Amino acid sequence: MKKLPEPVATRLGNTVADLAWKRRGKGVRRLESNYARVVPDATPERLAELTRAGMRSYLRYWMESFRLPAWSAERVKSGFDPKDVHFLTDGLASDKGVILALPHLANWDLAGAWVTTELGVPFTTVAERLKPETLYDRFVAYRAGLGMEVLPHNGGSAFGALARRLRDGGLVCLVADRDLSASGVEVQFFGDTARMPAGPALLAQQTGALLLPVTLWYDESPVMRGRVHPPIGVPQSGSRAEKTSVMTQALADAFASGIADHPEDWHMLQRLWLKDLDPAKGTP
Repeated sequence: MKKLPEPVATRLGNTVADLAWKRRGKGVRRLESNYARVVPDATPERLAELTRAGMRSYLRYWMESFRLPAWSAERVKSGFDPKDVHFLTDGLASDKGVILALPHLANWDLAGAWVTTELGVPFTTVAERLKPETLYDRFVAYRAGLGMEVLPHNGGSAFGALARRLRDGGLVCLVADRDLSASGVEVQFFGDTARMPAGPALLAQQTGALLLPVTLWYDESPVMRGRVHPPIGVPQSGSRAEKTSVMTQALADAFASGIADHPEDWHMLQRLWLKDLDPAKGTP
């Protein structure tokens, strides 16, 4: 993947995506079901078209991620064009720490590489521990090569380390539209109840760091677009749980705005809404 000419890699990604879409495996069917919630008035034909585009977007993410370690600094810088970056740079200049929270939109690895390359700012993130361990270790090494510190998601054990990075004025980036612990915060998301991680809101409350939602999307060009949304403040009153609920709902609303504008770039091939969860397992 690193050595193929970019147009060839793009065509290969589209071919693999179309094959997966035609096979209609479990992940593809779940993606289509999730899109049906995002675009409730879509016809079956529109849903099928959207799911095909979603799989192409998903494979674009993987193709770019495979190739990222071989990209030059200039290619990384030119590959991402975010809006309203001043929210991030102003937050970092305050030395209070910044939390960037993203949904599974477009290519968050490219956005992270852009931050370390264009802004020269390292950051810490959390990754789901994959099996086998060798696969997880390769993911960690890959992201470390892009300038990211990766902590394993182990039932909240990473929270203390993230808080320390933020108190030191650092940057933390978290993909935060799917709760991996089954103990997240219930939010209203596209007209129904879902659960999202409490971590971003709790970290902002505990450390005083700025909480910024980020949404990403692809267009027809090789460039990925993005937007840094205005800060989500900590409510003046209420219990810790109430403040966390309000802040996480605000995050969900920001995510929903980006997903509604570019649903085909939302790579959610898992169950998310409570009505879709397996009651016996209680997890997505």
